[in-house]
Amino acid sequence: MTQDYDVVVVGAGPAGLMAALTLGGAERRVLLLDGGPPRNARATAAHNVFTRDGCAPTDLKTLGLRDLEPYDITVLHMPAREARPLEDSFAIRHDGGWARARRLLFSSGVRDRLPHIPGLRERWGVTVHHCPYCDGWPNRDARLGVLGSHQEGHHLALNVRAWAEDVCLITDGPDELTDEQRKDLKRVGVPVITQPVARISGKDDVTVHFRNGRQLELDGLFLNPTQVQNSALPAALGCELDAKSRVIVNENGMTSVRGIWAAGDMTGAPQYVTNAAASGMTAAVSLNTTLIHEDVRARGAAFHKSPDEDPEVGVA
Repeated sequence: MTQDYDVVVVGAGPAGLMAALTLGGAERRVLLLDGGPPRNARATAAHNVFTRDGCAPTDLKTLGLRDLEPYDITVLHMPAREARPLEDSFAIRHDGGWARARRLLFSSGVRDRLPHIPGLRERWGVTVHHCPYCDGWPNRDARLGVLGSHQEGHHLALNVRAWAEDVCLITDGPDELTDEQRKDLKRVGVPVITQPVARISGKDDVTVHFRNGRQLELDGLFLNPTQVQNSALPAALGCELDAKSRVIVNENGMTSVRGIWAAGDMTGAPQYVTNAAASGMTAAVSLNTTLIHEDVRARGAAFHKSPDEDPEVGVA
């Protein structure tokens, strides 16, 4: 082992940065492994963020890293490659070697799996969006489309409709809606387009090209993609996942594996910047509390040793 730490935090998004800040302020020795740019790096601005509304996601990360500088926090800009449980700690391998930690806190986030529609990925985070609470205001009263079907498409379309009047639901095939869901959309004037989509184009706007040759001009498009874990390590260590591959945690961020916590988008909704940061602090406080109690027990064990067990105990 090259280095020993109280905690290794894996992932430097809002959850990981907040967790590291909390643990550093609790005088813990922390290693923060930064696996790369934030999930929302392509977005021009992060909205609905307290005191930083409209700040670029990369700037938010820079500010978060700067906040860690006064503390005993080592930041390595490399991902965690491997993790192994030890008798009373964990071993983590990164590109610079191995580290050992008493506790692990995963905040490695998720990856979005976008529909296989040509042109969609290139516009993701620019004119194609995920969350109306971040990108609804910049697109208020615009021509908007929602790409999706069944309950998720219905839910997102109704949400986006709260920001703009000109909204349509594009289902790229059968809509899989219930009769009541269709009535909901009709009540608020959201038409449903079931034609399959061929591709998407546009620079500052969005043109949806359907397979029947029709085109639809929009200012923006919203969708709710499926997601997978950025890191396979929580599952490899035995952390329980739900049906959507999210790491299951309790209200304090504790996973099903003793000594391992998780926070942020990897644990599921709601996936907002401030929620991720809050979950990082909650997990860090819970984690640190277990370290406090562990340290107290260790001191008690040392205090109760006889002089024969430890020559320094009881010697005047």
